[in-house]
Amino acid sequence: MDIRKMYLDYFAQRGHRVVPSSPLVPDDPTLLFTNAGMVQFKSIFTGEAPIPNPPRATSSQTCIRAGGKHNDLDNVGYTARHHTFFEMLGNFSFGDYFKKEAIAFAWEFVTGEEYLALPVEKIWVTVHESDDEAYEIWKEHIAEERIKRFGDKDNFWQMGDTGPCGPCSEIFYDQGAEHFNGPEDYMGGDGDRFLEIWNLVFMQYERDETGELHPLPKPSIDTGMGLERVVAIKEGVFNNYDSSLFKPLIDAITEIVGKAPTEETIASYRVIADHLRSTTFLLAQGVNFDKEGRGYVLRRIMRRAIRHGYLLGLREPFMHRLVDTLVEQMGGHYDYLPKRAEAVKTAMKMEEERFFETIEAGIKLFNEELQRTKDVFSGEVAFKLYDTYGFPLDLTQDMLREKGIELDMATFEGKMAEQKAKSRAAWKGSGDAAVSGDFKALEERHGPNRFVGYEETDTKTRIVALLDENFKEVQKLEGLGWVMLDPTPFYAESGGQVGDRGELVVWSGGPNVKVLDTRKFHALNLSYVDTEGNTLEVGQEVEALVDDSRRQIAKHHSATHLLHAALREVLGEHVTQAGSLVEATRLRFDFTHPKALSAEELQKVEHWVNEVVDRAIEGEVKVLPIEEAKKEGAMALFGEKYGDEVRVVRFGDASVELCGGTHVRNTAEVGLFAITKESGVSAGVRRIEAVCGKESAKLFDHLRRERKEIVEAVKNPEPLAGIAKLKEQIKTLKSELDAALAGGAKELAEEKIGDITVIVDEVKAGDIKKMIDEIKNRHEKVAVMLFQKKGDKVLLAAGSKNTPVKAGDWIKEVAPILGGGGGGRPDFAQAGGKNPEKIPEAMRAAKGYLDDALRAIDL
Repeated sequence: MDIRKMYLDYFAQRGHRVVPSSPLVPDDPTLLFTNAGMVQFKSIFTGEAPIPNPPRATSSQTCIRAGGKHNDLDNVGYTARHHTFFEMLGNFSFGDYFKKEAIAFAWEFVTGEEYLALPVEKIWVTVHESDDEAYEIWKEHIAEERIKRFGDKDNFWQMGDTGPCGPCSEIFYDQGAEHFNGPEDYMGGDGDRFLEIWNLVFMQYERDETGELHPLPKPSIDTGMGLERVVAIKEGVFNNYDSSLFKPLIDAITEIVGKAPTEETIASYRVIADHLRSTTFLLAQGVNFDKEGRGYVLRRIMRRAIRHGYLLGLREPFMHRLVDTLVEQMGGHYDYLPKRAEAVKTAMKMEEERFFETIEAGIKLFNEELQRTKDVFSGEVAFKLYDTYGFPLDLTQDMLREKGIELDMATFEGKMAEQKAKSRAAWKGSGDAAVSGDFKALEERHGPNRFVGYEETDTKTRIVALLDENFKEVQKLEGLGWVMLDPTPFYAESGGQVGDRGELVVWSGGPNVKVLDTRKFHALNLSYVDTEGNTLEVGQEVEALVDDSRRQIAKHHSATHLLHAALREVLGEHVTQAGSLVEATRLRFDFTHPKALSAEELQKVEHWVNEVVDRAIEGEVKVLPIEEAKKEGAMALFGEKYGDEVRVVRFGDASVELCGGTHVRNTAEVGLFAITKESGVSAGVRRIEAVCGKESAKLFDHLRRERKEIVEAVKNPEPLAGIAKLKEQIKTLKSELDAALAGGAKELAEEKIGDITVIVDEVKAGDIKKMIDEIKNRHEKVAVMLFQKKGDKVLLAAGSKNTPVKAGDWIKEVAPILGGGGGGRPDFAQAGGKNPEKIPEAMRAAKGYLDDALRAIDL
């Protein structure tokens, strides 16, 4: 039984639009990951976005709860129903149907013979204690004694401290007293007997800053049903991990481990299965291993799984070997999984190899400290595990939790502060910069302004709104502020392309107004201006002139498209864009790839782009329905928001991408393309920086000047030959110097104590360590200490060969005289001091120490 398909089909037949699962990285700066089905509809519920047509939707949403407020990581593997990754089935009404229809839909799907067909006698329902309406509606479907009323803690939902909220109604399934009869196994208890399977949120109020509730003009419905729980119930198992959603993964893990799970080890199998799902989906959606933010959470999940594999006896990377099983299981519904499988496996294996290099040493250190621990584990050792061995703090805490031992967090946090490091790096957020203006109201009054910059860069237009630097709407503007033009030729920063600059010609007189930047706020295109002694007024007619840099920006933007295509051609189809920056002077392109590019690969990429430029391919721009655009092969970036219609930029057979930016009309306009730098951004993400057009001409001029300077410096018209000659001369001079220094070592003052050669002397230049090595090679028995001034400091070193004198002890005796300290092995030691004027005194002390040490024994 495919419950996911059944659910979506059921609501599609009842007028709901089936929407795809939104990305696990949400377009919401308040969330770390998408953690519920309603996240992608949040702007509709809050009124920021218009109600769609039809005003009802359904989805199967992938969710992750492994960080921030919603964090189930610690419980995974040890309970029957906690997961870091899960799927939430949901149906939504945006001001359309309400409680009566939502309850009827839920009841029919849960109990209907054509659907889940769960026995009515096992169903219980809860409503909010104040929600008489829902109570009365439920009485039409289920016996009154099976309806329970609860308070705000259990049956009231809110998006935040203020905003949309409302009572909710939950459906529970009774798994049976014969299986669960603990003290918490009652309706409303925390036991597993009564399992919540469906939550219906009746969004009917708006809570203001004072806490008062106001009825919403268009009440809405937000529901969620956990796929994993329902599948387990239908299959008659009491643990989600025993269902068909996890059994293929558990079987694959068993095959790799080579033995079946036992009661003691089953938790590790379950952790690996769950964390494999999270890791695979996050990597497939473009999240990469990192030291902070989402990438750090991903690393924590992955390393927790690896550690459980280690507990099962695995000593080599294994997680990447499980990906194919997961893809076979879920790739049919999430088609990006098979497309990204190879890239996912590569990234996973590299992360496993990194951790396996240190895990054994880390666990050894952990166990050694554990032997010394009574109640509280050392925070200093926990920090060393984190800093040196790559153990996330959560992993150490997880290992301690199994032993029932606390961690000294104060010391751990103190060590972290000392290094200015972050174990749980605060999430930096994403999305547009927060601003205080009421752009929604501005948009409602004036509507989105029209962008005409694709066609023209010189536009006669009108000022429809002005805002000061604090985004407060004004009628007149002097100095710095924001202007809304309609129409506007200025491109607002988006898709990696920087915002346009330029000027406004004020027809009423006065100096031109500088346009310093252009950005988008909601649907509004606003330009940041400096009036420079002029005044702008709402309603004023002006001429908008885009700076000539637009032409170079367009070249660099088109070059990023060609670069993307070249990378996929040279490196493979696992390459996807992970970020970009397009400016007038350069381009920067981030992409997924597990390792640095070789010089040969970079050259191939550069040549590929330049060949396409030479072909002078005409550009073509179309506006198409999103599905039609994808059929034409347009590259859509995972996680980007696209409307029903999209702008498709094509350069023949070389590149087809969805893009709202400005581009050249023909690839020939790009000019010479040159890569200036390749580097790493984070694990699995590389960066290429490049220039084209007149910027590549500037680069060529710079390189030519640089070559001329090198020719003059090496005094050879062939720089490489000149450099090779200089290197040979340096090698010869170095050999001569070493020989001279070695000769100097032979001239040092020597004396004998018994059959031991004793040398204590000051040298003016050279490497005293090498001198001591050379002296030890020439003598069978020798004790030597050399001193050397280094500016206002002094360096000393000692050596001993076949003598009872220990160099480390000797130098510790002498170094304090020079105001320093040091030490070393019995055969060699070195030290530094800050009083070179005391070298004669130190030399006497060194000889005195030797005399006492050697003459006191029978030599």
